[in-house]
Amino acid sequence: MAKVSVFGEPLLEIASQTAGQVLGPSVLGVAGDTLNTAVYLSRLGHDVSFITALGTDAYSDALLGRLADEGISVACVGRHPSRMPGLYAIRTDESGERYFVYWRDTSAARAFFDLDDADALIESAVSSDLFYFSGISMAILSGADRERLLSVARRCQGAVAFDGNYRPYGWSSIDEARRYLEQVGEVASIVMPTSEDDDALFGAAEPLAHGKRWRSYGVDTVVVKNGPDGAWLIDGMGEVTHAQVDEVIQPLDTTGAGDSFNAAFLAAHLHGESLADAARAGNRLAARVIQERGALIPLTSMPG
Repeated sequence: MAKVSVFGEPLLEIASQTAGQVLGPSVLGVAGDTLNTAVYLSRLGHDVSFITALGTDAYSDALLGRLADEGISVACVGRHPSRMPGLYAIRTDESGERYFVYWRDTSAARAFFDLDDADALIESAVSSDLFYFSGISMAILSGADRERLLSVARRCQGAVAFDGNYRPYGWSSIDEARRYLEQVGEVASIVMPTSEDDDALFGAAEPLAHGKRWRSYGVDTVVVKNGPDGAWLIDGMGEVTHAQVDEVIQPLDTTGAGDSFNAAFLAAHLHGESLADAARAGNRLAARVIQERGALIPLTSMPG
């Protein structure tokens, strides 16, 4: 069992239960890109600690309880005296594609580095077997705090894994996002972007071309996710593998597909499996996740 530290923003999620509808029956739950990955990594047998900030309100307490119920350590969750968790609403269309609306400008996680104990809380990442964060983890921070996060990543003794997860929200410009993500490429040992995000960030290109660009920054292992077309893998020797999906499935809800892929890939990789086998594990879990509503499927729906 590997020790994994995850940094990011936990969110409250209002999920519509009817495709194509905004108003109507909804469920209030928890989510967030790195939280989703942390949950699945824990379910897949690793010792996971989540590093973030929450408030002191009842919703923050409930989020902490949900993390603990999933076996995730909350010892590195700071409590902000005047902020609360961010919130978003999600709906899907008839094809399962998702759409989000956010209320997160004053979320506690954005002010993590304002906490007096922030440095002590995030220091645990340095000695972890794996430190994981995402483009969203960076986008919610100020420029100075992004530098502090990168400084932690540079000092990590274990692997550093990163999901590009580019969203325009939080970045002042596309050039700013590119500049910071290129810096991540200099410190990360595993990068797992999606081809769609990289198309938006760097311009349309073949998935393998995106992977080679990340390699040019100094990344050891690159996994470019490409939805139903599987994933392109580039290992430390520069060798390329294409991991196909077992079966193309019509999704009910694509929320959390990439997050769950990342978790299963990293879990298998930490267990010593080959990149190709790890990618196949990622594809299997993502295929299960997109068949149910929400990013976090029930434990009973996890693949055996």
